[in-house]
Amino acid sequence: MASEDFNAALPASAHPLAKPGYGKRNVPGQAVRRKGEFDHLPAREAAIAAYLDRLPEGAAMDVKTLAKHLPRYGQQAVASALVALTRAGHLRRLRVPLGEGLTQWVFHTYFSRTARDRDWWLRFLSGDVPPEEAAAPAVRSDAYGALAQLGGCDVRLTLSAAECLALEELAAQWLARGITPDQLLRSLCAGLPDQVHSPGAFVRRRLRDKMPPSMPVRPAVPGPSRRQVLVECAECGAPGLPELLPDGLCKRCRGDGGGGESGCESGGHAEDVRRRVAALRACL
Repeated sequence: MASEDFNAALPASAHPLAKPGYGKRNVPGQAVRRKGEFDHLPAREAAIAAYLDRLPEGAAMDVKTLAKHLPRYGQQAVASALVALTRAGHLRRLRVPLGEGLTQWVFHTYFSRTARDRDWWLRFLSGDVPPEEAAAPAVRSDAYGALAQLGGCDVRLTLSAAECLALEELAAQWLARGITPDQLLRSLCAGLPDQVHSPGAFVRRRLRDKMPPSMPVRPAVPGPSRRQVLVECAECGAPGLPELLPDGLCKRCRGDGGGGESGCESGGHAEDVRRRVAALRACL
């Protein structure tokens, strides 16, 4: 049990980022992180979900990398857990075109701390903001989240909630200049003195003195839209339109005979899938 908890709480800085354009994406409107968030899942899935929840945007989400940084579980166990998290409504893996008019694809893994039902995912993948999102409680910024994680990187830099709020604006300037939360953490934790008498004052000084130069604003990655997204079956990897994989799994892998046609290229559906993919590429 101690090893399992340790794996789930590994700091984000221990996990590599994916190539630009790939990796983890957080969905909007998530509840604030709290203890016992994944108690409704089996122990293995809960531990892996807690680890994924703490990864920053853009973190590598392939099975091989996750298994390497979760040594308690092998690749097969991690792959099975990702399927279970998809069934539970926490995860969807998408293929998104690299650019307009291009046939190259990148892979995004959308993760939701809050379990979502199939209707919510279909609305989100169709580009619609679910009505309940308007009333969702405010979520802390990435800058605040990075500051709150400093104590996990080095106990000498543990900040109170009030200190995180006071330093949030300075940290946000780093992120606005192209620095990721993971890079911000590493920069603030590197080369610490033997003693840090006032963590808040020390972090403020570092945020000001080591402020990176301004960088051109990178174009925002467009959110998924109905016509430019294919959902990958979490189990067999077959692509399909969102409405054909309502639970993130194709009909064959669901094994329940429901949900209409599947995205799997098997049996009599193979030709239909090829026609749909060809039509989607033509639209792009």
